[in-house]
Amino acid sequence: MISKLTKTGKVLLFVIVLLTIFVFPIFSEDEIPAEANTGSNYIWLLLAAFLVFFMQAGFAMVETGFTRAKNGVNILMKNLMDFSGGAIAYFLIGWGIMYGVSKAGGLFGWSDFMLTSAGAENTYQYASWLFQVVFAATAATIVSGAMAERTKFSSYLIYSVIISAIIYPVVGHWIWQGEGWLTKLGFHDFAGSTVVHSVGGWAALMGAIILGPRIGKYVKGKAKAIPGHNIPLAALGVFILWFGWFGFNAGSTLEFNEWIGHISMTTALAASAGAIMAMITIWLIQKKPDGSMSLNGALAGLVGITAPCASVSPLSAIIIGGLAGVIVVLSVIFIDKVLKIDDPVGAVSVHGVCGVWGTLAVGLFSQEKFGAGAGYNGLFFGGGFKMFGVQAIGVLAVACWVLLTAGILFLTLKFTVGLRVSKEEEVKGLDIGEHGMEAYSGFQIID
Repeated sequence: MISKLTKTGKVLLFVIVLLTIFVFPIFSEDEIPAEANTGSNYIWLLLAAFLVFFMQAGFAMVETGFTRAKNGVNILMKNLMDFSGGAIAYFLIGWGIMYGVSKAGGLFGWSDFMLTSAGAENTYQYASWLFQVVFAATAATIVSGAMAERTKFSSYLIYSVIISAIIYPVVGHWIWQGEGWLTKLGFHDFAGSTVVHSVGGWAALMGAIILGPRIGKYVKGKAKAIPGHNIPLAALGVFILWFGWFGFNAGSTLEFNEWIGHISMTTALAASAGAIMAMITIWLIQKKPDGSMSLNGALAGLVGITAPCASVSPLSAIIIGGLAGVIVVLSVIFIDKVLKIDDPVGAVSVHGVCGVWGTLAVGLFSQEKFGAGAGYNGLFFGGGFKMFGVQAIGVLAVACWVLLTAGILFLTLKFTVGLRVSKEEEVKGLDIGEHGMEAYSGFQIID
């Protein structure tokens, strides 16, 4: 009978046999103690890291699609260098600041730079580093969207490295190292609504303010829409990000345990609710179900659920994600039309504002019964205001740190090497001015 199978059928049969022998027994266990399944933990952590790394492609597609064709190469180069430069910086400096021995009352770490304690006897630390460096790259790449289409590439390389080496790791130490001062207060951010997304969002806000708007964005005080050139490409990016986010959130268990399914469910539900509510909100405001806002709504839901994904019920996840979808639409409009800050892709609203919302939602919706979560009940489940207050302190502390350090960084770059390209380069497009090539050779339209 096997001999009658096609070549494809034989390959599929072989894969099924391998899964049956090696993988399915892992899933069939009633309990999965970490000590007894270090191999499973190791594989899960690496798989999650690979998924989060693939999110770099998602960010690249979203930012490229939401901006103009003449800047496509520049966007792709920045996303490539976010990880490439950030990985080296995080290896040399960032890891030691984030996970080194805590100094100054939990303000930063200072040991194990370049993973000096790792080796053949501790290869698990290499996997941990990989999982953390893809988070660092995410924080850095958020900034590129808000500063797109007018930033000097050389300056971008400098601030991307500094975010990965210093700004992001300090916040990570406060919250994820175990001895950080916010951890000791009881602050909870399971997968990074604040540690990753708010860090990127606050830095993006400061960068966009100091950099200034794109030429032609504001005419006589009124905001002018500058449409992205490829919404299908942006949509592809959102779906890639959504896919990678399962590694982002569920991978933050750091071990292969029974809570992965719960976290994946809350992640999927929040993103879905975010997309739906963003669509409804912009439909009511503009009388049309805008596609770009709906896409950002899905991302807003994902950002919002990132902190509470392990500590809330599926119904709470829908509420959190749905409110994030409403918040992101109102925030994009407010930042663009009232504050007159030019953010081409809505990065500040998606990651900064919704990151704050997700962090505060921990103090509202958390339930103690979810074992992978915060370990306490939020305000809406009888826990009182105490933990909500701790979450608010963390939000404010991180905002102050990032706005201050990013502001110093961007101002220093502005008055030294320069932060913005010339007017001529901006009009022609950064692809030609900065990279000497076009993303769509022969099809370029300068606007």
